Amino acid sequence: MGHENRLWVLSTPTMPSDSPPHSAPPQPGLAERLGHDVGTWLEHWAEQRPHHLAWADDHRRCDYATAHERVECLAHHLSDLGVEPGDRLGLWLGNRAATLEALFAAAALGAIVLPINARLTPTEVAFQLDDSTPKVLFVEGSWRAALGEAMREMRESEPICIQVGSDGSQPTASTGEKDDPYERAIRTSKAKLRDAPRPRRRADSEDPLILMYTSGTTGKPKGALLPHRKALYNSLNAERFFEIGSEDRVLIVAPLFHSLGLQILAIPAIHAGAGLVIQEGFDPSRVWNTIEKEAITYFGGVPTMHQRLLDSLTQGVPFSAPPSSLRFAFTAGAAAPVELIRAFHRRGVLMKQGYGQTETSTLTCLDADRAVAKAGSVGQPVEHAEIRLIDTGTIEGAVSGWRDVLAGEVGEVVVSGPITMLGYWRRAEATAETLRDGWLRTGDLATRDEDGDFTLVGRAREMYISGGENVYPAEVEATLVDHPDIAEAAVVAMPDTTWGEVGRAYLVPTPGRKIDPDEVADWLRLRLARFKQPKTLIIENTLPRTASGKVQKHRLSVS
Repeated sequence: MGHENRLWVLSTPTMPSDSPPHSAPPQPGLAERLGHDVGTWLEHWAEQRPHHLAWADDHRRCDYATAHERVECLAHHLSDLGVEPGDRLGLWLGNRAATLEALFAAAALGAIVLPINARLTPTEVAFQLDDSTPKVLFVEGSWRAALGEAMREMRESEPICIQVGSDGSQPTASTGEKDDPYERAIRTSKAKLRDAPRPRRRADSEDPLILMYTSGTTGKPKGALLPHRKALYNSLNAERFFEIGSEDRVLIVAPLFHSLGLQILAIPAIHAGAGLVIQEGFDPSRVWNTIEKEAITYFGGVPTMHQRLLDSLTQGVPFSAPPSSLRFAFTAGAAAPVELIRAFHRRGVLMKQGYGQTETSTLTCLDADRAVAKAGSVGQPVEHAEIRLIDTGTIEGAVSGWRDVLAGEVGEVVVSGPITMLGYWRRAEATAETLRDGWLRTGDLATRDEDGDFTLVGRAREMYISGGENVYPAEVEATLVDHPDIAEAAVVAMPDTTWGEVGRAYLVPTPGRKIDPDEVADWLRLRLARFKQPKTLIIENTLPRTASGKVQKHRLSVS
């Protein structure tokens, strides 16, 4: 099904005794005051904490009063352009606060934001624009050439384009500043708002807010339509398990065009009245320096980021230990290797793993005090979700005939609750396949132990059959990365005249080591049944990944 951001890992460092206490848990009654209408959240915090940091990026800092004013100006401008409830707003942007300003402006107007992966080719962008038909497209000024290519590829009518940031041209003669149409629109609307305040529109809990396309690793991307209620209940889940409060500072280096950056980091933090620091690109030294300078209390990234951050600590550049302000961090997009978890733990950082996807956001979370003992598990269901494991032999039939598997048995994860999507944009058949009588089929395979903790074993559609036996690639990959010479592994199924299908493993060496395929094959024979052992081992420098860190196995299977 091409889901994004399937795994989250939370880490909580042991705080020194002289460090300041972390922020308080969510305030009682906060959900009732803010409610599901995302468009009112900034207004609330602008009244309660006007001078508290809302967000800062590489371009400017805004307190909640300023952020709210800018969003109101943007909403006024969009209204002047004819944006109405249900219209889509494309966001083809780098990591900048304009993404959040557009989201909250859209929420106030009843419009829907469409975050577009900044790493897509113009052809891929054109597909999403044709599929979603946005009325307005916000685009980085420096991407004008790519925008032109995308527009030429489009079959539908072109959206109104708003340039964000300078296009690199010479400064204007009148102001001496490089042209930024986005900022000019906000300044112009600010004057208009003084004379004619924009009427407030209240959102219903089922009104769509975000249209987020999945990675498309198994075919053309599908847009998951996400409502206001999902934003609220995901925020409540995050606040409960991460103990987010208004004094937190969140560093966002993960892209805001994916669930990790937008739905797991940014939106819950704003709901809690916390402050965001948004950075473009990833550099370990810059991350650690920013955590120290901004008193960051948590941040998130993909596993490769955490490995580079660990390497930075090991080298003592710029620090040999995490700054004392840091309460926790988490990683998304793929499972964190057990050795990575243990390495951080030895440095006073307790890593905890959870699980989720674009269509639902966070589904499970593992308590910090069980993180090491339960390493590899993704924990138990969040408060606002009901999860079942269904026998794959019954899952294709009517829901009334589904059979829940017993502890230790493999079943497909299905979820029900207010954190689920509305459906796939213009994909009635895919929606009907995924949403079944109030249950959302994730397509993920897992087991559950006697304690109720879930462990992922693979994807239903990644499973292959070799000699009549089911093989789950995730299990094989987890075994491979336990080898000291192997840093990363991805297993795909290949046709075989004898066994029907066999595994092909793509391996990335641990830095400073070399992989001996014969030695690895001998090592695997002691750890996996014969039918699970990959027939072929291929050594690579890197594995192809999406921006959220998910391995693009469709690119491996055709290589």
